[in-house]
Amino acid sequence: MAGVSSEQLGSEPIGKLLVSQAVPASIGILVMSLNILVDSIFVGNWIGSIAIAAINVVLPVSFFIGALGMAIGIGGSSIISRALGSNNHSKAVRVFGNQITLTLLVTISMALLGLYFVDSLIPAFGGKGAIFDPAKIYYTIVLYGIPFLALCMMGNTVIRAEGKPKFAMIAMIIPSVGNLLMDYIFIYVFDWGMHGAAWATTIGYVLCFSYVLYFFLSKNSELKLTPNCFKLSLPIVREIGSLGFVTLARQATTSVVYLLMNNILFGLGGEPMVAVYAIIGRMLMFALFPVFGITQGFLPIAGYNYGAHKYQRVRKVINTAILYASILATVVFLGLFIFPGEIAGLFLSTKEGMSQLELDTNAFVLENTPAAMRWVFAATPIIALQLIGAAYFQAIGKAIPALLLTLTRQGFFFIPLISILPNYLGELGVWISFPIADVLATVVTGLYLRKEIRNNLN
Repeated sequence: MAGVSSEQLGSEPIGKLLVSQAVPASIGILVMSLNILVDSIFVGNWIGSIAIAAINVVLPVSFFIGALGMAIGIGGSSIISRALGSNNHSKAVRVFGNQITLTLLVTISMALLGLYFVDSLIPAFGGKGAIFDPAKIYYTIVLYGIPFLALCMMGNTVIRAEGKPKFAMIAMIIPSVGNLLMDYIFIYVFDWGMHGAAWATTIGYVLCFSYVLYFFLSKNSELKLTPNCFKLSLPIVREIGSLGFVTLARQATTSVVYLLMNNILFGLGGEPMVAVYAIIGRMLMFALFPVFGITQGFLPIAGYNYGAHKYQRVRKVINTAILYASILATVVFLGLFIFPGEIAGLFLSTKEGMSQLELDTNAFVLENTPAAMRWVFAATPIIALQLIGAAYFQAIGKAIPALLLTLTRQGFFFIPLISILPNYLGELGVWISFPIADVLATVVTGLYLRKEIRNNLN
């Protein structure tokens, strides 16, 4: 259960090591993604398609606040991996203590602000018309649990930095299983509707936090904190911030994308069109779990070996990660391209007793989702290069190129495309923006990564 030690990140064969890190990460992401997917299926079948759209409106706000914890976690974990690689254990412990303090201060403040501005934020992110009321219910309850989610995200990246991927995997599985169990009880048995969906999600966050806390208080962790570790150090905060800003910028851009997509699609087709994107958004989170797992497994290996100046191993893990992730992405692409209608059909019900409006909405969503899904995932086989390339610069502590490459797809290409193309092509312009942005971002990342390897890893 202990996984590999941090020292083994610099000695085990790369292929075996990447698999040992990536498989637990992939399983954890799979279970977490299945949670989101099945949660949406439950909500769609037991509450309705408008409820799916309502959750889709809330996600960018709650995920952004939760991503503050992930940003602090990934920024600090890059430092921890390199510190462990250079045998600087005291710095690793100080960084972890600062991560905890920062996460609590930032996320609690943001959650309070989010609750205060609830009536303005929900319409801004597309929660209009019939979507507003269920979105507000879900948003308000889920935000209570967001600080717990942020601590989980932060702690999970540190667990991986220690070379303990199996514990990180369990930390991701626990809230997913808990959420689905609570979904069944609160929505199906107690018939609490959106209240039940929201409380199920929040309880899942608390369960995850409990397990992460157990890990760091037990003998499994190498990072044993003292009270002085929690005192913020300006140099450490700056380093965490510069690297964590990459993750935060990516999530902020994702939130802007949700805002634009929900509003553009609402203008093109109302609530049903927002529900189409909600289903596709769930698949974007779920279908790419093996690629994200490879990326998560890649980060501590690249960071540790770079810190230990083992550049040959760094080059090898880059090539191996891109190869493995590309193969898996191609398999995902084939499944989504062949079965989009069957996938869309899982989310919605046409059971007896539904109103004509609900039946018409569901029919629209089921008719329009398959073609849109094919366009959105059209460039999936090549995205591994973009994800691994951007992650590499974050792993080795180069914040500026990591930030720029992370923003290429959504920030530099996708947002301008969806702001322009729908004016000429309607909803088709929205969907074809996805593969165009993927191709452009992959080309830019590939060129930059090739230059980096040639100049700095020889």
